[in-house]
Amino acid sequence: MILTYQRLKRRRDGGEIDGFTLIELLIVIVVLGILAAVVIFALGGITGQSAIAACRADGATVSTAMAAYNTQNPGTPLTLANYNAQLTTNASVGGPFIQSWPSNGAHYAFSIIGAALIIEVPGTPAWVAAPANAGTLATGIAYVGPTDTTAGCASVT
Repeated sequence: MILTYQRLKRRRDGGEIDGFTLIELLIVIVVLGILAAVVIFALGGITGQSAIAACRADGATVSTAMAAYNTQNPGTPLTLANYNAQLTTNASVGGPFIQSWPSNGAHYAFSIIGAALIIEVPGTPAWVAAPANAGTLATGIAYVGPTDTTAGCASVT
């Protein structure tokens, strides 16, 4: 075995054999693995930040639609049972005020309870498996506005 190693070393030193040793290849693989781990760790929080930004934007859209509805129909409050229909399709009250009801089932859903816009987040008592049934809930986190950092969209993960 030592003779084979010496023979290969002479051929390599003489320029007959080109290539990388196993150690060189392993070092490159380890370095690439470390770089990949750093990139994955750095990008890990991006998903959560994008969900928060989407929640804030959707909340602003819905609250604007609610304000437009209330301005155009001052004596007709949004009802818990059919707020979605009142805002999206009901032409008898000047709609639609919003094209579709926003929800991101993996991160959040919106509903209206009373006159307040409510955010339902997975893991909280207000969450329902099917966000389409969100209007039947009695609890949730009140949407304050797109700049609120203490509750609401800030709790979206």
